[in-house]
Amino acid sequence: MRVVIQRVVEANVTIKNKIHSRIGQGLLVLFAVEKNNNPQDLDWLVKKIINMRIFADQDNKMNLSVKDINGEILAISQFTLYASTKKGNRPSFLESETPGEAKEIYHTFLNKLDLNYPQKIKSGIFGADMKVSLINDGPVTISIDSQRRE
Repeated sequence: MRVVIQRVVEANVTIKNKIHSRIGQGLLVLFAVEKNNNPQDLDWLVKKIINMRIFADQDNKMNLSVKDINGEILAISQFTLYASTKKGNRPSFLESETPGEAKEIYHTFLNKLDLNYPQKIKSGIFGADMKVSLINDGPVTISIDSQRRE
């Protein structure tokens, strides 16, 4: 699995010209599942996201997690994180999990986030044409690959 985490002042996702979800200060998490994924990686990934210290403390050092600041998380599925651009100019998505399996894993991911950080998780709709807006704070953007544990 792969995520891109952005520290945000605010973010929202619009579907069919209507705001579906909105958060204030917190994290925008773009989430993708690869073929032959390891389901055990979900627990590691959820723990890493919730406890990652990327918010400023009183000394303006990145020492606080989203939980520490009582922030929110907006999690969006995005299969294109596994795009391969090795050949030609058109990205290949052969490494992305099939839609049916990826949808199930995405919903498990959302459930695990909510179990570990209740009432603070918002999401998009898997497979929908979404418009994501954000104000990146910093900017701070971090990518994590669960297979490589980085």
